[in-house]
Amino acid sequence: MKQNKTLIGIIVALVVIALWAISAYNGMVGAEENATTALANVQSAYQRRADLIPNLVETVKGYAAHEQETLEGVVSARSKATQVTLDPENMTPEKLKEFQAAQGELSSALGRLIAIQENYPDLKANENFRDLQVQLEGTENRINTERNKYNTAVQEYNLKIRRFPNSMLSGVFGFDKMQKFEAEAGAEKAPQVKF
Repeated sequence: MKQNKTLIGIIVALVVIALWAISAYNGMVGAEENATTALANVQSAYQRRADLIPNLVETVKGYAAHEQETLEGVVSARSKATQVTLDPENMTPEKLKEFQAAQGELSSALGRLIAIQENYPDLKANENFRDLQVQLEGTENRINTERNKYNTAVQEYNLKIRRFPNSMLSGVFGFDKMQKFEAEAGAEKAPQVKF
């Protein structure tokens, strides 16, 4: 009789541990999926920007033919930025920094392209250029929003896998800490505008 109670107690304890492990595992999988989906949304926003750039460059070409160096810089930066992609299955801090650097270079080149409009009043008044500029500004806002959502999802995931008792299982099941997007180097300094 005493053996039966002990056996039942062991079985109940094993069932409780198994249910906790299943629940913890499923929670970590859900948090990881949220983070990888958020990363895909970031990449989608960056792709939208990359898709708008050829139209913007072509519009500017008609008005600013002697700004070839700036136009080539934008095209080159776009090419580099679209070659660097992030794979959630194989994402390292180095790959994230490389991705951010390529996107930062593209942002800088776009800034120079947009600045060209000041030298060309006809370009500034061109409806296509204004529409593309508005779409690009909206895309930049989307990128920022998606990056913030990604960072929030990564924070939730990292907390879930690092908190006790989930931390006991996260290593066993291969759940590793994910990296967040960080500000670009020099972003802490306000740009100087000089006329």
